[in-house]
Formats: sequence, structure tokens, C-alpha cells
Amino acid sequence: MNVSAWSIRNPIPAVLGFVMLTFLGIMAFKAMKIQLFPDIDLPMITVTATIPGASPDQMEVEVARKIENALASAQGLKHIYTQVKDGTAMISAEFRLERDSREALEDVRSTVSRIRGDLPREMLDPTINKVELSGKPILTYTIASPNMSEEDLSWFVDNNISKLLLGVKGVGAVNRVGGVTRQVRVELDPTKMLALNLTASEISSQLKQIQQEAPGGRTDLG
Repeated sequence: MNVSAWSIRNPIPAVLGFVMLTFLGIMAFKAMKIQLFPDIDLPMITVTATIPGASPDQMEVEVARKIENALASAQGLKHIYTQVKDGTAMISAEFRLERDSREALEDVRSTVSRIRGDLPREMLDPTINKVELSGKPILTYTIASPNMSEEDLSWFVDNNISKLLLGVKGVGAVNRVGGVTRQVRVELDPTKMLALNLTASEISSQLKQIQQEAPGGRTDLG
């Protein structure tokens, strides 16, 4: 059947059909999900281990290598990538695409749990997550002010801008990169540490045990 000839002879059904298709197209366009990356089941698992106050060498020898050796025999493993810095080691295990990511995640969890006793006791419980492309940031802002110090600007971003962005529907997290974070710096004396046979990890553990948070006053709001 010649559609063009039929449309000329019957203009009303043709116009109604065109209007209906246009309406459905607009509705479908509005319902489309907007995302930076497509939904891909990427079989990559990250293990993040933390020992407050530990040096990179200690993290590499006592944590990263042991986790790497344990994961080396995992089924379908393709590559292992490791990043080590002060107090933190992040081990990323990339599996072959045919490996189910959920099974890979469970394998990594069971492997890390099995060697937990071989890792330092002062190490915090490692976090194990599956890499999600959709979890990448979709928007990045650069904030600067000539009238604010670095401390004031960091506080303004955390206390004002971040809270406003978190109030936007669909926003799951807001992270600040750069600026300053309130902290107390403890400088250790290597000579005294050697004489007392102490390590930085042991001192960090003692500081955590004596650290206390107490109210400094009272404020009535409203």
C-alpha cells in the first residue's frame, strides 16, 4: 500500500497519527535518563585499607602486598593496580569482562576476610566496593574568593554551598577537593621512639583511645 497516496486521500487520520507520534516522542524524550556514562557492568573491585599515621612503606609491606598476593589467585583476574600513600592503600582488582561483577565482589570480600588476621591489628576494617561508572561526578565547580582566607573559604564551601547542593533533588553526594581540613599535627621524635621501642601506629592507636569529644557549651536556637 502506498502510504503517501493514502495520507493524501485521508488527511485527518494522517494528521492525527503525526500529532500522536510527536506527542509520544516528546514524552519519551522527557522520560529519558541523562547520565555521563552508559550503564556498564564493569568487573572492577577496589579494596581500601587505612592505618592512621602509617608511612607509605609500612602500608606497602604490611598491607598492600598481602592483599595483592591473596587476590592474585582469584578466578578471572586480569590486572591488579595499587596506590599507596600516607595511611592508605587502595588495591583495584580488574577482572575479565565475562566474569560476573557480583561474584567477583563476593570473592574479593571473602579473600580479604580470610587474611584479615594477617593484617595489622590497628588497621581499620577495609572497605570493598564495586567500581560504578555512574558514580563518577557529573558536575565540578571551582570556587575562589579574594576576600576569604583558605580556612574561611573551606568552611564556607562545607557549611553553605555543600548543604545547598545536597538539597537539590537527585544529588547523592558532594565532595570538596582542596582547601584545608581542621586537624592537629603531632610531630614525632624518631630518637625517643626508638629508645621507647614505639612505632607511629602504636602512638596513633593511643591517641585515638584518649581522644574524647565533649560539649563546649549550649546554644538555644529558634
